[in-house]
Amino acid sequence: MAVMSASVPLLEIRQVTKAYRPPGGAPAISVLRAASLTVTAGESVAIIGPSGSGKSTLLNLIGALDQPDAGEVLLEGTALSTLGDAALARLRRDKIGFVFQSHHLLPHCSVLENVLVPVLAGHSRTDSAVEERARHLLKRVGLTERMHQLPGRLSGGERQRVAVVRAVIQRPALLLADEPTGALDRAAATEIGSLLADLNGLDGVTLIVVTHSRELAEQLGRVVEMRDGRLVEL
Repeated sequence: MAVMSASVPLLEIRQVTKAYRPPGGAPAISVLRAASLTVTAGESVAIIGPSGSGKSTLLNLIGALDQPDAGEVLLEGTALSTLGDAALARLRRDKIGFVFQSHHLLPHCSVLENVLVPVLAGHSRTDSAVEERARHLLKRVGLTERMHQLPGRLSGGERQRVAVVRAVIQRPALLLADEPTGALDRAAATEIGSLLADLNGLDGVTLIVVTHSRELAEQLGRVVEMRDGRLVEL
């Protein structure tokens, strides 16, 4: 991984605008209106706001899953708009980890195999060091006894822990989580919030979390609110 200059933020969102155009010629719906945000390496940021305010849209832009209508998203000083499809795919694979509200685990693969899926996407096989890292991370989140189980035999909180481990197996520069506790009960949600905070605090993973949960937001270093298509620091 290239070494960043200390003066270059990990992530810059510069005056980003995004609108969606419904079918049938209906007027465009503006979601983001000149939204801006700067995140330095090692920070943890919660993005809060009501449903439909543009939080998930913004996360998709940061994760190179979509493109803004105007403005720029830069990761490690590189504007995503300058990258072709192959380079964006490599960036998503190597630099960004994703955790969603639904765990998206492969039902016929074991816990360990699910964690190793991102590695297999870029290589024909996994080496022993990567598999050992997977085992270590699963032990760290209390899933040593579950690593050869299928996801259907796990609780919701356990499945989400697997999803978090899968997201960080490649040592991403940035971890994006979209409502990671939204489908969990209170105890499991608290557990996942603590795990994300630990990954940020102990491992230095830069973390951006979209959430409705004030409790989860308060575990992170910064809270910004999506308000009228813009990001407001709280």
